[in-house]
Amino acid sequence: MTTQQPRVWFITGCSTGFGRALTEAVLARGELVIATARKPDKLNDLVQQYGSHVLALPLDITQSTNVKIAVNQAIAAFERIDVLVNNAGYGVFGAIEEVSDGDVKRQFETNVYGALDVTRAVLPHLRRQRSGHILNISSSGGFIGFAGAGIYCASKFALEGWSEALAKEVAPLGIRVTIVEPGAFRTAFNGTLVSPKQTIDDYVATSGQMLQWLHQMHGQQPGDPHKAALAMIQAVNHSSPPLRLILGADTLEAVHAKLEAVAGDLNAWREVSINTTFEGAAVSAIGAYF
Repeated sequence: MTTQQPRVWFITGCSTGFGRALTEAVLARGELVIATARKPDKLNDLVQQYGSHVLALPLDITQSTNVKIAVNQAIAAFERIDVLVNNAGYGVFGAIEEVSDGDVKRQFETNVYGALDVTRAVLPHLRRQRSGHILNISSSGGFIGFAGAGIYCASKFALEGWSEALAKEVAPLGIRVTIVEPGAFRTAFNGTLVSPKQTIDDYVATSGQMLQWLHQMHGQQPGDPHKAALAMIQAVNHSSPPLRLILGADTLEAVHAKLEAVAGDLNAWREVSINTTFEGAAVSAIGAYF
């Protein structure tokens, strides 16, 4: 977007991690931020430093009424939103069989429904402007399923599914969507993850190893969240931003490995796949229908 006016960013989960790093980077560039957090007092230092360039708002994205109020306050203050960043989220880890029903529900309420609510509240304003960019913070676990992270991965797979569909729906309206897939970055994520209260011995070698690795890596992750923030800004500034922005050499390598594995299955089972078609039926790629 080229304009003399500074862009307005609406970012969720700004108190720590990617949200905090991105808020700082955007403000340092002279742009405007609606910085939301469940405890906005943690943003007082940014308000003192940047004054009217930042509006700190309380927001629990699992509360639809709060979402609508925050978006309305943002529009009242800055009259527009140019970039929406759905960053707020957390991780539930443990074997599929170990995770409680309540933890599954809360994981989806935040990572899927919360981000969806914020996006649906902002979309009417982006459509009116015929411009805007939505960044949905996913994970390497939004593209790859890891043992011990099944519920978290499921929530991020869901986020990526509706994000990819949304990108096609809003592209003709001048709105862009980018799915951000970070790997292991040095944020508070590993220290705040939710794990099962009761574990099953049979999963020690799979999900158990994942949990052990997450705890060991806390504070030692190779990824720099400040560099990640600059990468996200670079994507927003680009004339042809990616649908998926992979962050971290670890994720890049893992995605390549999955793509190779998928290609291997496609090739090995190609004839079986083709032979399920009605004789004489016309065939085209599913995407060609939409």
